[in-house]
Amino acid sequence: MSTLSPEPTAAPSSRSSKPNSPGSPTRLVDRSLAPDLARGTMLLLIALAHAHMYLYGNPTGFRGYDLEGGPLDRIVAGVQVLLVDGRALPMFAALFGYGLVQLADRRLAAGAEWPDVRRLLRRRSRWLIAFGFVHALLLFFGDILFTYGLVALVLVGMVRARDRVLLWVAGLWTLVFAATAMALAWSIITNGSPPLPTAVESPLEAVGMRLATWAALGPTLAVDIITPFLLGIWAARRRLLDEPGRHRALLARVAVIGMAVTIVGGAPLALADARVWTDWTEGAGAVAYVVHSVTGIAGGLAYAALAGLVAHRFAAAPGRVVTALAACGQRSLTCYLLQSVLFVAIFAPFTAGLGGRLSDAGASAVAVGVWMTTVLLAEGMRRSGRRGPAEMLLRRLTYRPRRSGTRPQPTRVAV
Repeated sequence: MSTLSPEPTAAPSSRSSKPNSPGSPTRLVDRSLAPDLARGTMLLLIALAHAHMYLYGNPTGFRGYDLEGGPLDRIVAGVQVLLVDGRALPMFAALFGYGLVQLADRRLAAGAEWPDVRRLLRRRSRWLIAFGFVHALLLFFGDILFTYGLVALVLVGMVRARDRVLLWVAGLWTLVFAATAMALAWSIITNGSPPLPTAVESPLEAVGMRLATWAALGPTLAVDIITPFLLGIWAARRRLLDEPGRHRALLARVAVIGMAVTIVGGAPLALADARVWTDWTEGAGAVAYVVHSVTGIAGGLAYAALAGLVAHRFAAAPGRVVTALAACGQRSLTCYLLQSVLFVAIFAPFTAGLGGRLSDAGASAVAVGVWMTTVLLAEGMRRSGRRGPAEMLLRRLTYRPRRSGTRPQPTRVAV
């Protein structure tokens, strides 16, 4: 969502010696590498986290992995619980807060007053909620767009809050998050993992179940992302990803400490879901789930910091791989939705039906293939100078002409 520093190898059609006017869309060539690289890479983790949710027919553990899988499946479950589940979502939430500040700052720099900027952010949030509804209606019950829109709609005032307020609210909200995770852990231990709508054979029936699950899950995910969302706002004020070279020491500390915290905190639940630790008590299992959830915030921030360090290292000469990953990040909304389209086509019982036949390891292999497909498509769009269609639609809806007939000066919005 942020439109930050240069992508040196942008498509020729994007290059121009003419600088951006304050109200014009930010050119792809004028974006920062770090946020785009982070989003493009983390879409792989999103794909890995979502793919096994499409499997059905076997009992599952805390994070939805098959309890009867073979050795390879158990390894995959353990690694993903440790490094993927509950780690990618906080990272995207931090980038969401970061990008919201960038959008607000750009509008304010163009001469807009804060009430006008606030209305713009709220309008964009409402459209994200609408996107999320359609996504859940047609494709995936675990949609996150609704959650992003809801959080931004309710907490838009935090963009202007003092640093001290941001950090205090983020810290106190972590306690709320922990309490919610504890309640969810006890529910799983007592009742087992709930059935997912991805197993429904009738397409029409699946729509109703998806919407019902989504309606309950969306607000719960909002609880999960508020803390990293606020920390992303704090980071944007210091331009940590805009200017990673100036903040290398801080980014390195966040990366090292964050990864250590997330690995140590996630290890017990990873061992439980990998069926290595099998004699855990109910209390120990609940605590492992909560610690895994809370320390995932540190992991998400660590991933974002790592992206900043890598972007600084390759800023002068990104190379083909980094450029393609950044292209995917620039079109993250399009690629995120495309993942769901491909997953439904591959896994759903009313399409190819592989969700009832593949194991966790097989689902993860499919996830990698789907992600690579989106990266290649995004790179193709970059080379032809095209933006993502979902990003373009969101921008048109957000910056629609006023009823009076005057068109507001647009600002580039990237998701």
